Amino acid sequence: MKKAKRIKQKTHKSLIKRIKITGTGKVMRSHQLRSGHLRRHKSKSALRRHARPVLVSKTQLRSVKRLLGI
Repeated sequence: MKKAKRIKQKTHKSLIKRIKITGTGKVMRSHQLRSGHLRRHKSKSALRRHARPVLVSKTQLRSVKRLLGI
């Protein structure tokens, strides 16, 4: 009897472009505020604060890793 082959999970390509994985394996993302639309109305301190990457929350980490195939 032949075993059914499992289809490989494809990597989510748009997610790869939006996040970075650190050397220790942490998943970093950027804020939405800093990109693009109507930035002149936002405070400069908020723009600087949101320019730094942050860790993906623990609640989203499982789904992000599944989409990346990690």
